[in-house]
Amino acid sequence: MKKAKLRERVLVELEKLISLSCKNPNGSRKYEQLHVALLKKYYNATNVTIDYHRHRIKMEVIQDDSLYDPKIINTYLPIIYTNLLFNSLCKFLNSCVEKDNKSIGFYSHLLNSFRKSNNIIELV
Repeated sequence: MKKAKLRERVLVELEKLISLSCKNPNGSRKYEQLHVALLKKYYNATNVTIDYHRHRIKMEVIQDDSLYDPKIINTYLPIIYTNLLFNSLCKFLNSCVEKDNKSIGFYSHLLNSFRKSNNIIELV
């Protein structure tokens, strides 16, 4: 029961943070980092750039994780270059939120880092 409440609390707080960050995305470098982190997590992407004025997201999506080996230098990973359009950044980012246990841990870490650096949100 406690896990379900914690999961819901993390998801609600993340939704609030996304909504707050989308009101003025250019207002803080930290908000852009939040957006990029969510996109990298969801799409398994690298080199994510967001053009807030043109409503575009450019990124390189890694095709196959099995070729990644942390013990060696990865000079070649098969990637797909993408250029996505969005109407509402807030809706787009909320659609990228996953509800599995691993993702909830990642989101909890994001929320804690925001709380420590900006004092924007408080987890109760």
